[in-house]
Amino acid sequence: MKKLAIAICALLLLVGCGSDASNDAVQNEQNTNQQAEIQTEEKEAESNVPAEYKAALKSAENYAKLMHMSKKGIYEQLISEYGDQFPEEAAQYAVDHLEGIDWNKNALESAKNYRETMSMSNQAIYDQLVSEAGEQFTSEEAQYAIDNLPQ
Repeated sequence: MKKLAIAICALLLLVGCGSDASNDAVQNEQNTNQQAEIQTEEKEAESNVPAEYKAALKSAENYAKLMHMSKKGIYEQLISEYGDQFPEEAAQYAVDHLEGIDWNKNALESAKNYRETMSMSNQAIYDQLVSEAGEQFTSEEAQYAIDNLPQ
């Protein structure tokens, strides 16, 4: 009788574990379906973006990654009559959709360039980084750059 009770308990444990495993499988399938739906929605939204907006974003990515420009500097370059000449809406879309850009790092790279090529003081570099006629970084980004310049 004792062996029968142990066998029944073991069977109940196995059945209980099996339902947890099947619950996990159902949950995993639901998560996969949700991720697929999100990706589909993103692709549909992306396909509705005008070509000019996509071009502005591509240009903005190049300015950010290759030239280490500030967000505001990129916007100004995109709309400038001497720059890319994008409409303001396309430029705004571009800067709003830049992903993975570390603006502090961009400010630091610009600061390093000023230090190496123009032998500027920290104060002059900071002023150039925040200047409306210069790089147009935020004061926080510029201060990060100054604080992290190699000595």
